Amino acid sequence: MSRLFLVRHGPTHAKSMVGWSDLPADLSDTAALARLEAFLPTKAHIVSSDLSRAVETANAIQGDRNRLPHVFDLREMHFGDWELKTHTDVEDKEHMMAFWDTPGDIRPPKGESWNEVVARVDAAIDSLLQNADGHDLVIVCHFGVIVTQIQRALRLTPYEAFGHKISNLSVTVIDTASDWLTEHINHNP
Repeated sequence: MSRLFLVRHGPTHAKSMVGWSDLPADLSDTAALARLEAFLPTKAHIVSSDLSRAVETANAIQGDRNRLPHVFDLREMHFGDWELKTHTDVEDKEHMMAFWDTPGDIRPPKGESWNEVVARVDAAIDSLLQNADGHDLVIVCHFGVIVTQIQRALRLTPYEAFGHKISNLSVTVIDTASDWLTEHINHNP
């Protein structure tokens, strides 16, 4: 099995819930990108979600790594009617608070529940691992995607997993060969 190097895309500077909206990444911090690229294994395969903020970040740190096709199922959570809204913009505060305080089966209107995101991302990661031929995988993705794999590796509840900070351009490393051992969470090289 492989190690997962889960990289959060560059910042969008949005102050709202950004899921499937295709906002670009700010990649002006070239020093941070260079440090991140140097930290990642050189013989790894690199893949990203199909959203431009992840694709652009992957392009910036690809180096000589083998690029795999973008994966739709590595997208961030779909916030449905809450997309691009702030917490104060959402009218049904009780529904929104239940969504964040008891993540699981509760979903935003026309969006995804946490359990649906976990199932989607786990299947995508498992497929990538199955086809990696033992190579490490650099996966440029989103906060929610990374947190699903932290939850999986550490065997946390969704609420516990949500408590992790995942900074833009950080890397979380999980060794899948060692029973999903986390080597780094939110590491900023």
